[in-house]
Parts: sequence; C-alpha cells; structure tokens
Amino acid sequence: MTSPIPRATLTRGPSTSAGTFGRIQCGDSLTIHTVELPWRDNLTGKSSIPLGTYRCEIVNSPRFGRVYGLRDVPGRSNILIHAANFGGNTEMGFDSDLLGCIAPAMSLGALTNRQGITQQAGLRSKEALARLMEWGAGRPFELEIR
Repeated sequence: MTSPIPRATLTRGPSTSAGTFGRIQCGDSLTIHTVELPWRDNLTGKSSIPLGTYRCEIVNSPRFGRVYGLRDVPGRSNILIHAANFGGNTEMGFDSDLLGCIAPAMSLGALTNRQGITQQAGLRSKEALARLMEWGAGRPFELEIR
C-alpha cells in the first residue's frame, strides 16, 4: 500500500502592489512565509496564480536548478517554487523577482529595492527553499492555495 501524498497549505494574506504575502504550512513540521505577485486576474508574468490545489513535483530549472514545479496551473506554465525576495507590481514602480512563481521566505520584512526605495520583501529565501526541499525530500506533494 502506498502512503498518502504529503500536503501543504499556502494561506495568502492581502494582495497589494508590493506583493502577496502568505504562509505555507507543510504538514505538522514546517511553516514558512511566501512572496508572490499581486493578484492581476492570472495574467502571465504579472499575477499570482489562482486559488486551488496543485501537485508539486521536482523539476530541473535551467535558471534555478532543482526546485518544485506546480502542475496544471490554469492558463499558466513553468510555475516554480524558487528563492526570491521581491514580488511587486513593476508597473506601479515596485521590484519583482517573480513571473508568477512562489518564493519561500524564513520571515517577512523590508529591503531596499533597485530604485533605492524600501519595499516589503521575503527574507532568507534560500534558507526557506532549502527547508522546503528537505521537507519534500524529492517526493511529490499537494499544495492547496487559499
């Protein structure tokens, strides 16, 4: 008998021009913060992805290396969970390191962006990604975004 697929839940906070910030609860053992783009009607490269439940599987990204990718995102492709700090609406003057992906973070705070302006951001993202990868252990998991 196969064991059930692990499950994680991303609970989003309000979506602002500086980004959408939330938390992922990975089973009972890990909680990390998240940074995503603001919700902009699922526009490719400009919006967070729709609420829903997605299967996450290991992919080898040419840019980010071995990370988790979300499968079957409506109207989208190449949605990854990768290290990044900023997720703002670039058309409103905010910085973004994301094109629709999810960035894990150990905490939320503020960083100086490329324009020299203080912007809300995810902090210690590489560490958070390493912890998520350790939790997932290369196995697929379900991510519910709500």
